[in-house]
Amino acid sequence: MKKLHLRCAMILTVLAITIFKTVGQALPDVFLNNSLNEQLKFLDEHTKIYDNYRAVREDMFQKIKGNVSDTLSSVENKIAGLNKTKYSLNLTIDTLKKNLELTKTNLDEMTRSKNSISVIGIQVNKSTYNNIMWLIVGGLVAVLLIGFLVFKRNLSAIFSTKKEYEELKNEFDAYRKTSREAREKMTMDHFNEIKRLKGGG
Repeated sequence: MKKLHLRCAMILTVLAITIFKTVGQALPDVFLNNSLNEQLKFLDEHTKIYDNYRAVREDMFQKIKGNVSDTLSSVENKIAGLNKTKYSLNLTIDTLKKNLELTKTNLDEMTRSKNSISVIGIQVNKSTYNNIMWLIVGGLVAVLLIGFLVFKRNLSAIFSTKKEYEELKNEFDAYRKTSREAREKMTMDHFNEIKRLKGGG
C-alpha cells in the first residue's frame, strides 16, 4: 500500500515538475504549421510515458484537438463537395448517355434512309432496287432482241413472198399471153376453116 502511495506521489511530482517546467513555454511551431501526422509524431517523441499514462501539455492537447476538429471539418466539407461533384457528374453522364442513344438512333435512321429509296410510298433497299431495275432493263433488252429477230424473220418472209408473187405474176402474164395468142390462133384457124368450107361449097 505504501508502495502505491509512493508511486502516485512520484507521478504527481513528475507531473507537477513537468507542468511547472512547461508553464510559460510557447506552443511549438509544429502545432501551427505542420500536418496532423507530424504533430502526433512530435507528441510521441517529446512526451514521456509513466505507468501507461502519457503526460501532454494542456495547450498542446487543446491545439491538436482543435487541429483535428478543423481537419475533420475540412475533410467533411471536401467529401460533401466531392459528393456534390459526383452527383453533378452522374447527371452529366446520364445526359450524355441519353444524347448518345439519341445520336445512335438518328444515325441508324439516316443510314436506313440513305440506303433506301421510296417507291410508290414503300421504302426499298437501294441494292434491292438496283437489282430489280437491272432485271427490268435486262428483260426489256431481251424483249427488244426477240422483237428484232421476229421482225427480221417476218421481213425476210415478206421479201420471199413478194419474190414468189412477182414470179407467179410473171408466169401468169406469160400464160395469159400464150392463152390469148393460142385463142386468137384458134379463132383465126376456125375462121379460115369456115371460110374454106364456104368457098368450097
